[in-house]
Amino acid sequence: MQTAQRNSLRLLQWMMAAALALPLALFVFASAMSWISTSEAADQEIQRTLDVAHEHALKVFETIDRGLAEVTEVVRGMGDADIGAREKSLHERLRQVAMALPQVKSVWVFDANGRALVNSLVQPAPDVDFSDRDYFRIHAQGDIGTYIGEVLTPRPPYLGSRFFSVGRRRNGDDGSFAGVIQASVLPEYFENFYARIGREPGSFLALIRTDGAVLAHFPAVDHDVRFEPSGPLGRQIVANPEAGTMTIQSPADGIERRMRYQRLAGYPIYVSAGLETSAIQSRWRSTMAQHLIFGIPATALLFGLLALAFRRTQRLQEEANRRIEAEEALRHGQRLEALGQLTGGVAHDFNNLLTVIRASVDMLRRPDLPEPRRQRYIDAISNTVNRAAKLTNQLLAFARRQTLKPEVFDACQNVRTLSEMIATLIGARIEITAQVPDETCLVNADAGQFETAIINMAVNARDAMDGVGRLTIAVRAVDGLPSATSTPPNSPGHVAVSVTDTGVGIPQELFGRIFEPFYTTKEVGHGTGLGLSQVFGFAKQSGGEVTVTSEVGKGATFTLYLPRVVGGHGARAPRAEDAPSVDRTGASVLIVEDNAEVGKFAADTLTQLGCTCVLVDNATHALEELAVDADRFDLVFTDVVMPGMSGIELAEEIRRQRLDLPIVLASGYSQVLSQQGSGGFELLQKPYSAEQLARVLHKATRSRRLKRDQAPAE
Repeated sequence: MQTAQRNSLRLLQWMMAAALALPLALFVFASAMSWISTSEAADQEIQRTLDVAHEHALKVFETIDRGLAEVTEVVRGMGDADIGAREKSLHERLRQVAMALPQVKSVWVFDANGRALVNSLVQPAPDVDFSDRDYFRIHAQGDIGTYIGEVLTPRPPYLGSRFFSVGRRRNGDDGSFAGVIQASVLPEYFENFYARIGREPGSFLALIRTDGAVLAHFPAVDHDVRFEPSGPLGRQIVANPEAGTMTIQSPADGIERRMRYQRLAGYPIYVSAGLETSAIQSRWRSTMAQHLIFGIPATALLFGLLALAFRRTQRLQEEANRRIEAEEALRHGQRLEALGQLTGGVAHDFNNLLTVIRASVDMLRRPDLPEPRRQRYIDAISNTVNRAAKLTNQLLAFARRQTLKPEVFDACQNVRTLSEMIATLIGARIEITAQVPDETCLVNADAGQFETAIINMAVNARDAMDGVGRLTIAVRAVDGLPSATSTPPNSPGHVAVSVTDTGVGIPQELFGRIFEPFYTTKEVGHGTGLGLSQVFGFAKQSGGEVTVTSEVGKGATFTLYLPRVVGGHGARAPRAEDAPSVDRTGASVLIVEDNAEVGKFAADTLTQLGCTCVLVDNATHALEELAVDADRFDLVFTDVVMPGMSGIELAEEIRRQRLDLPIVLASGYSQVLSQQGSGGFELLQKPYSAEQLARVLHKATRSRRLKRDQAPAE
């Protein structure tokens, strides 16, 4: 409840923040979209204006070209003397051509020395040298077709507007240079047209030569303008010679503009149109202002409503806190009850075990005890210790803290083998069926814990059926886990082992407790309640899952899921007792054990087996012994949990020093072992017997001898 209330207040706070942040984010997003839309609209407007200006310029220059072609035909075949003799009639003809072209100021015919032979302005033509003009020099150098010159100022005695020239080479009968035919074009003709089509604020149009010289400019400027070839426009034209779009600061007036250019087909001219970026931004700001007019009041209203809801919710906080405190006290009591149940269950079972051990020890102390009874009490102590160790392992399994020895094995083969043992365990009145596919179902898990889990589920099913019914064990490969589980998926899938009974079933309200340790619905003395908890812990620690489905009166199905293994992994056959028999080895063993009684027991046991033992109580002393002479030892037998350096750290240090010594670890429980494993070292689980200790010792020393025998001779 308290968490829900905190979440409610936090949600309101987040909603209040969102009431400001979301409109702001939407405004930013809308601003970005509006800017893109405004920019695209501006580009489209620029393109439409450019299309009009381009079409106009193309028609103008084609008209001028036709006029020059007409003059060329008129003077074709005439020498300078002939033109001079007919100057009056030619002057009238040129004047008619110029008057027919409003964009043309005048039309001229020059001789090879740059002297005017005839023009459309005056007659006779004045004796002025024009050979220094660019439109004359370029044609004197060679025939380049139509040439468009720079903007020039009229030369005295002529007055009037500035102009740029459009000229052609005049050739003699033998193809030699005979002069130039030239038309003077008015830039203001283009500028006046641009003023009519560029009515939007910030409009820009220009007529630009390929070398960057500006022939006509709108808005009009009173000085020459040139875009340098090395500048942004020049580089853009080199990259895109036919057409392009860019944002550039104009050299004419220093204003930044969005500009598009397009080459005039057949002429060394670019027509350009654009808009000032400040005009585009002004359009965008105007659009966003309209959004703000409606957005700000709506945002303020929403924020006010949320603030009111937040204040009203805060008023309920005190009452909610009191309710939360009461619920916390109740939960605390429930936790104490659960802890008491767990503690009571452990105490009950261990007291029973200790009672057997205590009674057996008391009876063994009697001097007149017959040998058969003495042996019976010794067996009782041994069996009770095994039961205590099993109880501890089941608790560690539920807590997912037991040390697993994962290996790849075929779950199908293991279930086939276990079915025979389970049939004997559950009794003849229960029919057992194993549904196992012929294919292999490889898993990577602790085979011993797997077998224990299957047996625990089978025993639980037997008790649910009261010894009569049908038990089905099925193995199958599945792609995924049930949707309600929290275990991460495994890409090869999982192997599911199901145990189904025909017993009394489990009520739905008990599903949440059946895996708790010491929780059982059986009568006192008929079960500890640790079997299913072991299955739960083993599944979780192995990266799998366990689920249960049941209906009262129709039995139950427990399904154990383990991660599947695919590929060329070798499967281990069902485990068999492969340890060698105990023999006298005569080995020298370094024992590292901080518990004096356990260390003395290990040393006495190994001494009885014919070993020579050196006992130290910590890893530091062990390294000191090895530093003196490591070759005198055949084996290091060390506890895992010790003050200072642990047994695993000691083993890794010995390995790092490259000492050729087998290492056997001993542990009742270790957090490191449960999480990371034994690191490849041999592990002996506490409590261990003298026979188990001897087998591990024999295995380690034998492996060392085989390794030495197989080593190549030097």
